Amino acid sequence: MTRQVQVGGVAIGGGAPVSVQTMTNTDTRDVAATLAQIRRMADAGADIVRVSVYDAACAEAVRALVDGSPVPLVADIHFDYRLAVRAIENGIAKVRINPGNIGGEKNVRILADCLKAHRVPVRIGVNSGSIERDLLAKYGGVTAACMVESGLNHARMLEKCGFEDIVLSYKATDVRTMVEACRLAARLSDYPQHIGVTESGTADVGIVKSAVGIGALLLDGIGDTIRVSLSGDPVQEVPAGLSILRACGLRRDCVEIISCPTCGRTCIDVEGIARRVRAATMDVRKPIKVAVMGCIVNGPGEAREADAGVAGGKDGGALFVRGEAPRAVKGDLAEALIAEIRRRAAQM
Repeated sequence: MTRQVQVGGVAIGGGAPVSVQTMTNTDTRDVAATLAQIRRMADAGADIVRVSVYDAACAEAVRALVDGSPVPLVADIHFDYRLAVRAIENGIAKVRINPGNIGGEKNVRILADCLKAHRVPVRIGVNSGSIERDLLAKYGGVTAACMVESGLNHARMLEKCGFEDIVLSYKATDVRTMVEACRLAARLSDYPQHIGVTESGTADVGIVKSAVGIGALLLDGIGDTIRVSLSGDPVQEVPAGLSILRACGLRRDCVEIISCPTCGRTCIDVEGIARRVRAATMDVRKPIKVAVMGCIVNGPGEAREADAGVAGGKDGGALFVRGEAPRAVKGDLAEALIAEIRRRAAQM
């Protein structure tokens, strides 16, 4: 088990639930626009949100952003340790830095002292595109071992200053490299890990790449907080991350719908019913598994792990509920299933 750090009211590592992060793409200096985006992210289910702090005006805006945000905020800092210090003084809950690019040991120590004084953790972010030249020469290019050595070297800079509230991340555009780096890091260190595939692309390909990389690690028990990095509206990253956690069995806070791929025996509009049920039960925050199956022949048997479900027939179908005998339904199967879901949710 990894050690634990506290990001505002959200724990990372040490057995805490895996949290979902995203990052704003507004001008951080525009407090109204940035807060509006943060609130949309929080409404979508984000646990933590990161903002870019790239100049003094951004660092000053942090105060208003922190005051108005419903979730803890992380300051993304490059090159200037003074921006990190000011963001910390203005209430930021976590800082993302690369200790190697903020001006040497003296500046690292100043930052470490500020982090300790305000009890703010730091994420050391190693990306495959920004590895130090000496390490690239040593390993002959970007490798998992190269990335991990970079991250641990940076962590040691902070450790020498007596600071260890650290989260590490090893991100690459190549899924295999990212997974291998995170696995190696998990063997060499007990620092919590922020995991994700960087620059994964637009949603159509990026979600697949992220699901493969993040999912593989989560199923290994590696990863304490995640981000699905997608081009476009960052709010879309949040449901993608939640879906990955749910697929890995790490979030049980919604109605899970399983539906058959259909075949020649299909008697109902499986996709249409599944979509209607999903839309009508988005507000149900209970772990209820439901099934929409195309035919009476195999449907109930194939969906035996479901709490409730429907199977299509020529003149309607059947509603089956765990522990009860199936009963015939004439007419709207979706409405019958939605009613059963709400009945079960009310009893939980």
